[in-house]
Amino acid sequence: MKNVKIYTIALLIIALLPTMGKAQGKVAANKMPLNELQQQFVDLGFGMFIHYNIPTYMEDDWADPDASPAIFNPKQLNTDQWAMAAKSANMSYGCLTTKHHSGFAIWDTKTTTYNVMNSPLKRDVVKEYVTSFRKQGLKVMLYYSILDTHHKLRPGHITPNHIKMVKEQLTELLTNYGEISALVIDGWDAPWSRISYDDVPFEEIYSLIKSIQPNCLVMDLNAAKYPAEALFYTDIKSYEQGAGQHISKETNRLPALACLPLQANWFWKSSFPTTAVKSPTVMINDNALPYNQVYCNFILNVAPNRDGLIDENALAALKEMGKLYKPGLSLPKFPKADAPIISHNLAKGRPCNSSWSNDMDIMDFAVDDDFGTSWHANPKVEDAWFEVELGKKAALNMIVLSRRKAVQSSYILEYFSNNKWYPLLGGLHQVSNSKIDIHRFTRVFAEKVRIKFDKTASAPSLAELGVFNEGI
Repeated sequence: MKNVKIYTIALLIIALLPTMGKAQGKVAANKMPLNELQQQFVDLGFGMFIHYNIPTYMEDDWADPDASPAIFNPKQLNTDQWAMAAKSANMSYGCLTTKHHSGFAIWDTKTTTYNVMNSPLKRDVVKEYVTSFRKQGLKVMLYYSILDTHHKLRPGHITPNHIKMVKEQLTELLTNYGEISALVIDGWDAPWSRISYDDVPFEEIYSLIKSIQPNCLVMDLNAAKYPAEALFYTDIKSYEQGAGQHISKETNRLPALACLPLQANWFWKSSFPTTAVKSPTVMINDNALPYNQVYCNFILNVAPNRDGLIDENALAALKEMGKLYKPGLSLPKFPKADAPIISHNLAKGRPCNSSWSNDMDIMDFAVDDDFGTSWHANPKVEDAWFEVELGKKAALNMIVLSRRKAVQSSYILEYFSNNKWYPLLGGLHQVSNSKIDIHRFTRVFAEKVRIKFDKTASAPSLAELGVFNEGI
């Protein structure tokens, strides 16, 4: 009899193993090729951004970092209403602000006491959101800010403990809430946040995300700094239209995201219920539909109010959009893109030299981490060259040449090691008429890198030279 009981218990444990894994938030997924994930994202077409956090309870999107959790006190929080509103607009996913720039976490985090569980609500908003959206058959994405003014994760104050907190918070979000289709990251290597990918190491964070959920896309809102022609530190090119970032409907060749708020601000303001929302017709016919035809997903921000509900005027607008935007549209396939650039630029800020250039176009501009400045060879120089010193012998396996405009040019790449110059890419001349050239190759070890330009119709230039050692 005892053996029968043991056998029965063993069978029950085996039967429960799959559900036990789900209960712990494990995400079992076969790793998909990045270009397939990018196409799936583009095909989602239209989604809901949900800015809901402690700034909701202020009249300023940039919340006081010392605001008390006591003000986060919705009386009727209903994430089911949010999901049904998204469904009424024929949206296919949502994206919620889990933590904004002032550092308040709206999930049950163990990393800080500055979170929703210490507010009057005492409920995990992220958990309720993902449950509601999945119930409506909608995909789930999360927004997360690197800039965190409450915890002083800002320029000049970043410590190893800050990096640890970021990693632990992202691990919670990617472990405890099931499959997350994408993480939209903000406040990181933007001109206004001034937190570089070295201060908070991008490749480490990117690799952590992919190790937990290999099919989770990483989207950093960095279009204010990085050129539109390559995926610099992001799986999806993102455009914040209200900040003047606009996708080119003529030239875009990358999987992209464009965003706008339905009203004047990202977070709810007391004027919202009585202020006209943006035209549903304009949001669909001038944004969602044409963007979808150039490999771009459109995400519209809808801000819940202080009761935790979407206002009636916003609900009505979303229903109108649902009449104009129909799911299942036949969308074009984007051309396969180069893999994202994710590692530290070994050339950034390093000593460099070049053939003759005017002082206002001096060589230092090509390694100053600013794509708005450039080194220009003097037009009288027929065989222009540019080189950067990497210091001690460094490993590298990728070089990226960025220009402010496309110019026909031909050049060869070389590296210096053991007192001798060696050719890269077989010593072949690289012919280019593009703004960005990405060259990946078998890893070499070098003290310097050099570009030797052939005589061209116009003087060669470089906005930035990138030297990388990816996959470390």
